[in-house]
Amino acid sequence: MRPFALVTVDDVRAAAAHIAGVAVRTPLLAPVSWPGLWLKPENLQPIGAFKVRGAVHALACLPSNALAGGVVTHSSGNHGQALAFAAQRCGVRCVVVMPDVAPPIKVEAVRALGAEVVLVPPADREARTEQIAAARGLVVIPPFDHLDIIAGQGTVGLEIVADLPDVACVLVPVGGGGLASGVATAVKGLRPSARVVGVEPEVAADAAESLREGRVVTWPTEQTYRTAADGLRTNLSDLTLAHLRERLDGIITVTEAEILSTVGALARSARIVAEPSGAVAPAAWLHRRDELRDRFGVVDGPVVAVVTGGNIDPTLLADLILGNT
Repeated sequence: MRPFALVTVDDVRAAAAHIAGVAVRTPLLAPVSWPGLWLKPENLQPIGAFKVRGAVHALACLPSNALAGGVVTHSSGNHGQALAFAAQRCGVRCVVVMPDVAPPIKVEAVRALGAEVVLVPPADREARTEQIAAARGLVVIPPFDHLDIIAGQGTVGLEIVADLPDVACVLVPVGGGGLASGVATAVKGLRPSARVVGVEPEVAADAAESLREGRVVTWPTEQTYRTAADGLRTNLSDLTLAHLRERLDGIITVTEAEILSTVGALARSARIVAEPSGAVAPAAWLHRRDELRDRFGVVDGPVVAVVTGGNIDPTLLADLILGNT
């Protein structure tokens, strides 16, 4: 794997200045039912997910002539919404290539923000994005494989350390690795003693395998699309793997049953609406605390779990709150 220039804490601070007043500076919440755990509720963002941070920062960094031509991306939903939101604010066109199995609620949310949606088979997302960019003269803003995206997502970690200086461990979901790369950069840069632990669905644990192998291991879509956590079905890139190898303490995996039960538990016990992808990090604390202790020494001190988003189908949410699924 070729060497990369990695994002720095100063890059994350610059991103924080760009997103101020646009992205919500989400609070840390401490559910009474779960002492020792703090939640970072990114479901409170304008588009219901943390992705707005990276998208706003990435567009702010584009030269005006490039921005004027418009942007394109591929996304299962949340990054697409974020880029459509940021593009709408800038008055530029936006195209989002989405898998044809994406949740309808996410497809309609992207369209509602004025973006053009192109639905394709999951394996064709990146290739179709490049084709559209070349044909229409659009700038590609990828969902995670981009230094500005990583820096923007890292503002989550910046805020965690500012609000909880003695944080002992941060649990963060891993899909393409942009959020985990940025959060680990900020947290390790400001509080080196804190652990930053990634969390993945067992059926989409390509990042854990990639870290073991020291290279990007790509899992097929028929495997990763088995998880309900649709935001975590993407494989790492060389860029995000480089960040995670240097700055992440490791990865824990959780089952589908643990993820879905945590969605309901978050609603009942913490009054937080989380989509399955957003429930993955809290699921590690609820169901894998022994592993956190044994592998990472997380025993005492506050733990923060990032709830990455809340864009969930209302019927599924109701079923999970009632324990019907």
